[in-house]
Amino acid sequence: MNYPNLYLRIGDTWRARDGKPVINPANETVIGTVPHATRVDLDDALAAAEQGLRVWSRTAPAERTATILRAVALIRERIEEIATAITLEQGKPLTQSRLEILRGCDILEWDAQEGRRLYGRIIPAAPGMRHTVLRQPIGVVAAFSPWNFPMSSPARKVGGALASGCALILKASEETPAGAYLMVKAFIDAGLPPGVLNLIFGEPAEISQYLIPQPLVRLVAFTGSIPVGKHLASMASAHMKPSLMELGGHAPVIICADADPEVAGAAAALSKSRNAGQVCVSPTRFYVADAVYDRFCQSFAERAAAITVGDGMDPASQMGALANPRRLEVMETMVADARARGARLLTGGQRIGNLGLFFPLTVLADVPDDALAMREEPFGPIALVNRVSSLDEAIEKSNALPFGLAGYAFTQSATNADRISDGMEVGNISINHFVSSIAETPMGGVKDSGFGREGGIEGLQGYTVVKNVSHQML
Repeated sequence: MNYPNLYLRIGDTWRARDGKPVINPANETVIGTVPHATRVDLDDALAAAEQGLRVWSRTAPAERTATILRAVALIRERIEEIATAITLEQGKPLTQSRLEILRGCDILEWDAQEGRRLYGRIIPAAPGMRHTVLRQPIGVVAAFSPWNFPMSSPARKVGGALASGCALILKASEETPAGAYLMVKAFIDAGLPPGVLNLIFGEPAEISQYLIPQPLVRLVAFTGSIPVGKHLASMASAHMKPSLMELGGHAPVIICADADPEVAGAAAALSKSRNAGQVCVSPTRFYVADAVYDRFCQSFAERAAAITVGDGMDPASQMGALANPRRLEVMETMVADARARGARLLTGGQRIGNLGLFFPLTVLADVPDDALAMREEPFGPIALVNRVSSLDEAIEKSNALPFGLAGYAFTQSATNADRISDGMEVGNISINHFVSSIAETPMGGVKDSGFGREGGIEGLQGYTVVKNVSHQML
């Protein structure tokens, strides 16, 4: 159960710095210290990334692929070390930490291979004229990753940037730093050239305000909350820089009258408990057809109540602690507000014990539209279940909020599936299951949930610029 000593990675050196404590949310003890970068460190990271870009962008795609795959092999070998660190710092059960690492490896492997297929094209032209479209690395990327997925979220950015030939300055979460640190260590051990991947921690606002305006930084990639994302996107646009923004969601789920409510309820409880609901694509707003409403509520509540909550290092735990005290406070506030407005509590609703940030999977029914949890993303183990009289009403309510990241539906009707796919305003729709994306598919939102995509061909394209070369033969 050892937690690693943490360092910054800048160029070809690991750097120790003063910083802040890392807290284990299961027992609220200090398990380590995360170093905070100084202004000198940031300047050195920029210089290192510039040097790294010169080497990496001119490295053959096949060689880049081989280096990334060597790093992935090391990550797989070290899965127990990395999973333990993630569970200690973030709280999720060890089995979920392992799955996160494997998912991150899948992303890195797919991006590595797809980097060999960033094709351009030849455009037909008159004799003696040739028009060639090239895709080239955009340059140095400033990337910011969140605390809820310490390894797989930064892997999205590392995979896309490195496979495309870019250099990266990764600002990972100060609350859950070890996942990114141990991933970066694997890349360094795999022989990644110095400066291609730099890792820093520190005060998020200070780092973003300093890095984003730097002329060397050509792209900003961020995963996190909508308010912060809007702020960073505005900073980037002020300097005419593109950005990739995967922001918050408030995922709707439509349960049609022809769906099996027991199957859907069981699947909903399992998905909602993942990472204690601290997932931007977590299913949250359930709009259930009147004909199956009561049966779905019963199935969902029974399965949710059976979820074992405890220390993520305990093999019996199916759901771990919330990652920080902020989430616990929000859960308590949202439940109290919903109940005060007339919502029915089907299960959960109160903190478990007084040591560790544990909160049960909570299901609320008949929740008014003006309840706080219906208007703001809970980002925790709270599910809201409401009755609808038609599919049109369900789609309308699904689209009522300014969020549009992921959505789900359960139906046995191809017609219903088509109407939902066409009408739901989200970037990702899953029907009859709760997996929002895989390495091969693009992931991203619409409306306030962001723009740009991570994953799939579209994800790598975001790290490139398009250049047209027009050549007249003489």
